[in-house]
Amino acid sequence: MVHPKLVAKIESEEPALRLAVLIDADNAQAAVIEGLLAEVARFGEATVKRIYGDFTAPTSASWKKVLQKYAIKPVQQFAYTTGKNATDSTLIIEAMDLLYTRKFDGFCLVTSDSDFTGLAMRLREEGLTVLGFGEQKTPEAFRNACHKFILTEVLRPAVQEITLPLLKIENLQKPIIDSSKNELHKPPQLDFPKKFVLDALEQSSDDAGWAHLGTFGSYLTKLQPDFDSRVYGYKKLSDLVKAMIDIFVTEERTAVGSTQKTLYVRAK
Repeated sequence: MVHPKLVAKIESEEPALRLAVLIDADNAQAAVIEGLLAEVARFGEATVKRIYGDFTAPTSASWKKVLQKYAIKPVQQFAYTTGKNATDSTLIIEAMDLLYTRKFDGFCLVTSDSDFTGLAMRLREEGLTVLGFGEQKTPEAFRNACHKFILTEVLRPAVQEITLPLLKIENLQKPIIDSSKNELHKPPQLDFPKKFVLDALEQSSDDAGWAHLGTFGSYLTKLQPDFDSRVYGYKKLSDLVKAMIDIFVTEERTAVGSTQKTLYVRAK
């Protein structure tokens, strides 16, 4: 179930949550950090930002370039033995230490590792909001242990435009590649879960079949924490329901005593 304070943040303009952002450097990419922190800011204030890993290793070189810029505190953890992940243990221990300070409303766990499923569940048991950030490969166990899970592929920076005179004709036909991972800068391509979305709409609608967009969105997240309209090419849920005219009918209503319009949606 979505935490009440998370719902309050979604429906208001002011940050409602004091958040601790904990990053597993072994299972997260530095290229997403700007978009990730911007996403965190949608839910609240990142009062603590820490990253855990072995920063003497060549694989952590990309992280070392951004730590100072984004004021992220690195927590060095040497690999004592081969095959044992000391980073995970350190992150979990510090998360529990932060939990018992009672200063936070929620935690942002940035990892694609299912080993943090137990931590997410424990934080939820304490009544805190848990936001997960990870790649498409992240196991469902960790995704579903979070109140909300965001795919980091949708947070990657857009490819910068290059002045046309500087481009050769043959280069216009080639996709631009991220040299750090040798991958295309594009969100994951997933099939739209039509049946799931329509079932959720039915459960969140009134007797006439209409649902308030906010209620509909909250119900989608309750059922599937990793549901994100950006994965399907739409920046917001409102954009998605307005564009899919073969599935949805939308209607803007003005509340009594107010000039502000609210979007309602029903199945076609």
